[in-house]
Amino acid sequence: MKEELEGKFLDSLNSNLGIIHRVCRIYFTDADERQDMFQEIVYQLWKSYPGFQENSKFSTWAYRVALNTAIGGIRKRYKAIKEEPLSERLLQIAESDHAGTDDRMILMYKSIQKLSDIDKAIVLLYLEGSDNEETASVVGITSNYVSVKLVRIKKQLQELMKKRLD
Repeated sequence: MKEELEGKFLDSLNSNLGIIHRVCRIYFTDADERQDMFQEIVYQLWKSYPGFQENSKFSTWAYRVALNTAIGGIRKRYKAIKEEPLSERLLQIAESDHAGTDDRMILMYKSIQKLSDIDKAIVLLYLEGSDNEETASVVGITSNYVSVKLVRIKKQLQELMKKRLD
């Protein structure tokens, strides 16, 4: 039973690893902090997976857990974490960051890092192709407010990127 649960979790997780990498990249500039947070997010996903009831897509649930973990990590700044051993299978999750490294991508990530936590989450979900309802579900606001926030965020990002280019 445990192996079946692990297998299902790993299949879902491996299909959505980009979510975790993007959350870490947007919320943490230091590579070591990103790696630590990546591991913490995977741990939190695994720990809460038995409670995942599949009322939403795995990706929506994973975003919610990843964002809450990242924002909580920022607030707590790595207070002592109760550790629970993970099986070898869970420890073999690929940790490569697939984000592009071209100059415009780097500029975009640096600009996104200047946004508020909620705006980071909204733009991240937007870039992933999430619709307003899914974004609203993840961040806890109405879908209409997501639309309003996206217009403002796009304008803010354009200004931030323009300033960095000048």
